[in-house]
Amino acid sequence: MTTSLYDITVPVLLRGLGNLEAVLGKGEAFASEQGIAPSALLEARLAPDMYPLVGQIQRASDTAKFAAVRLGGVENVPFEDAETDFADLFARIAKTRAFLEAAPRAAFEGKEDAEVVLKTPSSERRFRGVDYALGFLLPNFFFHVTTAYDILRHKGVPIGKLDYLGRD
Repeated sequence: MTTSLYDITVPVLLRGLGNLEAVLGKGEAFASEQGIAPSALLEARLAPDMYPLVGQIQRASDTAKFAAVRLGGVENVPFEDAETDFADLFARIAKTRAFLEAAPRAAFEGKEDAEVVLKTPSSERRFRGVDYALGFLLPNFFFHVTTAYDILRHKGVPIGKLDYLGRD
């Protein structure tokens, strides 16, 4: 049995989003229990030139969606970056999960060698489908998930490695 492009992206991203949701829930509970303003966590960042917690979750969401868009040819549904509280972030994660869950497995078939082009205002990068998934998409997604975890941990939220990895 071969491992498909779908198998190395969608289930991995769904699990990562679920773990991110759980860690975020612990952050929300911590803020409430400690009498900390939610904004103290939501606006926190590790360095001045990095996105705050809200931005890290938005970028993880966008990156996950692009698996279905760029590899599965699913039409993108832009999400407005308007989240301002924990409820908004949970809704964003739920929308992202629903988007991925709706992506048909068959749409990923045979796309291992398909060209994926990433365009930015200043450059263009080209990948084979599998190289995009393993060398850009997943590392980028987990960068933002890890940074969100690190922001919460840095702010004192009692989370650990098993929270990041998930317990199931």
